[in-house]
Amino acid sequence: MGQYQPPLRDMQFVLHELLDVEKTLAELPAHAETNRELIDQILEEGGKFCAEVVFPLNQVGDREGCRWDAGKVTTPTGFKAAYEQYREAGWPALTCDPEFGGQGLPQVVNNALYEMLNSANQAWTMYPGLSHGAYECIHAHGSDALKQAYLPKLVAGEWTGTMCLTEPHCGTDLGILRTKAEPLGGDSYAISGTKIFISSGEHDMAENIVHLVLARLPDAPAGTKGISLFVVPKFLPKADGLLGERNGVSCGSIEHKMGIHGNSTCVMNFDAAQGWLLGQPHKGLQAMFVMMNAARLGVGMQGLGLTEVAYQNSVAYAKERLQSRALTGAKAPDKAADPIIVHPDVRRMLLTQRAYAEGGRAFAYWVALELDKALTHPDAEEREESDDLVALLIPIIKSFLTDNAFECTNLGMQVFGGHGFISEWGMEQYVRDARINQIYEGTNTIQSLDLLARKVLADSGVKLKKFGAQVEAFLRAESANPAMAEFVAPLADLAEKMQKLTMEIGMKAMQNPDEVGAAAVPYMKVAGHLVFAYFWARMAKIALAKQDSGDAFYKAKLLTARYYYAKLLPETASLIRVARAGSAPLMALDADLF
Repeated sequence: MGQYQPPLRDMQFVLHELLDVEKTLAELPAHAETNRELIDQILEEGGKFCAEVVFPLNQVGDREGCRWDAGKVTTPTGFKAAYEQYREAGWPALTCDPEFGGQGLPQVVNNALYEMLNSANQAWTMYPGLSHGAYECIHAHGSDALKQAYLPKLVAGEWTGTMCLTEPHCGTDLGILRTKAEPLGGDSYAISGTKIFISSGEHDMAENIVHLVLARLPDAPAGTKGISLFVVPKFLPKADGLLGERNGVSCGSIEHKMGIHGNSTCVMNFDAAQGWLLGQPHKGLQAMFVMMNAARLGVGMQGLGLTEVAYQNSVAYAKERLQSRALTGAKAPDKAADPIIVHPDVRRMLLTQRAYAEGGRAFAYWVALELDKALTHPDAEEREESDDLVALLIPIIKSFLTDNAFECTNLGMQVFGGHGFISEWGMEQYVRDARINQIYEGTNTIQSLDLLARKVLADSGVKLKKFGAQVEAFLRAESANPAMAEFVAPLADLAEKMQKLTMEIGMKAMQNPDEVGAAAVPYMKVAGHLVFAYFWARMAKIALAKQDSGDAFYKAKLLTARYYYAKLLPETASLIRVARAGSAPLMALDADLF
C-alpha cells in the first residue's frame, strides 16, 4: 500500500522562513489576521485528513475505478464517505468569500492543502478541486442572481462543479467548437452538444453538479471570439434553494483510461439543457480563463503532490531493500547485503526526486502568495505587478512541475526495481496517474507556446523582466557573500543566457513564426530551471545561516541545493542548444516522407 506523511516541516520552512507569509499577509486587509499559528493548525489538521482518510482510498480507487450504469456513475468504495467528511469539516470553504459562507483564507494556504490532498489521492482530489474552480469563475463573472443561486452550495460542498470545454473534434482549438446555445427567453438558453473528457462530470458524491459549458450563440462570430460561457446544472435549482427537476444533461459513458481511475472522466450530452449566461456574450473564453488558470495551478500541485509521495516511498524502500554491497565496502556487515540507498545511482534518483519536490514547493507556494497579492493587495500597482508574475509563471507551474513529476514517479518505480512494476506496491500507479498531468488542462507543449509566444514575446519581455528584476536584486544582494558564490555564479550565468536566448528566438521568429514552435518546449524547461535555481539559491542562503544550529534539517537542505546545482541545473546547457537549433531540422522533412 505504501505510505504518506505530510511534509509539514518543509512546508513550514517554505511558508515562514523562505516566504515569510505572515508579513506579506499583514499587508493585505483581507488576510491581515491570518497568522503563523493559524496556518500551521490548518495544515496539521489537513495533513491528518489527507494521511488518515484520503490516502488509504488511493489504491482502492485505482483498483475499482468508477462504474457507469444507464447514465449513473458510482465512485469507488469510500470516496463518497470521505467527501462527506471533507465537506462537514468545512474544507471546501477554506478560501471562499465569507459573503457566501466561506472562511476567507488566503490562496497560499489552500495551495498547501491541495499539495497534501494530491499526494494522498489525486483522483479523489479532482472532485473538490474542480468545484473550487467553478466557484472562482462564478464569483468573478456571475450576476448577483447566479452568485446567490450557486455559490453558497458550492462553498458548502453540497454541490460540485466541472468545466466543459473539449468536444470530440476539438480540444486545444476551441475556436471550432459546435455546442449551441439557443435563447429560451428571459436570461436562459437551451444548450445542445456533446463534451468529452469531462473530469467529475457525473458521480454520486454530491446532490447536484454545476457544469460550466462553452457554447455558441446563434449570432456568434466564428472562432474564439464567438464563444460564450453558461452555467448548466444537473438539477435545476428552485427559488428556495432546493433541487427541482432534472436538466437535459446526461453522462453518455465514462472513459477507461491509463490512470486516475477513481475519477470519472465523462462524455456529457447536453440535450436542450437549460443554462444561464455567465459573463458577457461571446466573451466566454476570457471568463473561463479564471477557471482554467486555477485548474493549471491545480495540475501543477498534482505534479508536486505525486513527486513528494513518490519520493517518500522511494526513500523508505531504499533504506530497507537489501541488495549487493557498496562499492567502497560493506556498510551493513551484519546483514546479507547492504540497503540499496548506499549505491550512488540510487542516491541520484532519490536526490532528484527530493530536489524537484522541495524546489517545486517553494516555487508553487510563492506563486500562490503572489496570487493573493494580485487579488487583494490595496495598491493597484502592486496588484498589477503580482498579476503579471502569476500570468508569466502559471504555464511553468503546470508544465515544469508535471514534467518533473513524471520523471520522479518513473525514478521511484526504478528504485523499487521489479516490485515497482507490481501493482500492490503502489509505485506504478503514481507513474500512470502522473502521465495525464502533462496532457490535460492544456498540454505541456501548449503551455510552452503560451509562455514563449504570449507571456514573453507578445509584450517584448515585460513580464519576464519583472521576474528577472527579482533575480537580479537577489544576485546584487549576495554578490559580496563568498559563502553564496557556488549558487550566485551559476544563477547569474543562467539569467544572462536566458536573456540572450529570448532575444535570439524573438528575432528569428520575426522572420519565421515556426521558430517559436520549435524552441518553446526547451525554452520552457530552461525557464523552469531559472525559477528553481533562484529559489534553491534563496533556500541555500537560509540553510547556510543555520547550518550550525544543530538542526539536521538545514544540513539536508543545503546538501540538496548543492545536488540540484551540480546535477540537475547543468541540463540547461543542452536545452539551450536545442532551442537555438531552430525549426529547420524539424520542418525540412516533407510530411509525405514520414
